[in-house]
Amino acid sequence: MSRTNFETLLEAGCHFGHLKRKWNPAMAPYIFMERNGIHIIDLHKTVAKIDVAAEAMKQIAKSGKKILFVATKKQAKQCVAEKATAVGMPYVIERWPGGMLTNFPTIRKAVKKMANIDKLTADGTFSNLSKREILQISRQRAKLEKNLGSIADLTRLPAALFVVDVLKEQIAVREANRLGIPVFGIVDTNSNPDNVDFVIPANDDASKSVEVILDACCAAINEGLEERKVEKADADAAAEQADQPVKRGRRGGKAREEVVEDEAETVAEEAPAEEEPAAEEAAE
Repeated sequence: MSRTNFETLLEAGCHFGHLKRKWNPAMAPYIFMERNGIHIIDLHKTVAKIDVAAEAMKQIAKSGKKILFVATKKQAKQCVAEKATAVGMPYVIERWPGGMLTNFPTIRKAVKKMANIDKLTADGTFSNLSKREILQISRQRAKLEKNLGSIADLTRLPAALFVVDVLKEQIAVREANRLGIPVFGIVDTNSNPDNVDFVIPANDDASKSVEVILDACCAAINEGLEERKVEKADADAAAEQADQPVKRGRRGGKAREEVVEDEAETVAEEAPAEEEPAAEEAAE
């Protein structure tokens, strides 16, 4: 079953590319035609690519790993924040902090700094500081929250990146390529698809276009998370069942032995009584 369809993408304006003079020749396989100087993207290929990307994202979510969503452009910010939060995935919608992947320990230190400021607030240490110091620390906390708040739960490198507009986020793509992290990307006709592992050819400027694609991908992630929950519950139930007979066997072993012995004695007592009448008949 397809995650989306041609009509839905067409209504969202996913087929509108950039001006012909701004195109990247590497996108030629995904371009259907040119109209009024604008390239039109082949939506049949987009549908197929969304299905492939969504299935891969589902498997990543099912394995319990994280996908980092990246979209710093105005049209996609809000949508990405909402969709990523709904499926419990980290995201970057402000400026991409250079070295976020290649220099991950430093980013983690900044996140810890934010947690330490929260700790100071909670234990009342703040009240002993001067107004000026409180103001400085509060500003620092607000800045860290704005840039790194959405990745506070990302304790290790993400398993994959989902990028809206790979041209704008080329630093993020380059870092992921360098570390061998797979990249899922909405790629417009002016971008280079060569550095993207899972290309989704579509209009990356229209918020409606981005939303339709994110809906399909996040639905797949949600399926993966649900399947993971079900499998975990089944595994726990199986482990409990496997555990119970062993425990019973240990506790009731002696009692079972006694029952077997009693049965053996009963059989031994009953056997001759059945044979005697047969012997008398033979004698007669």
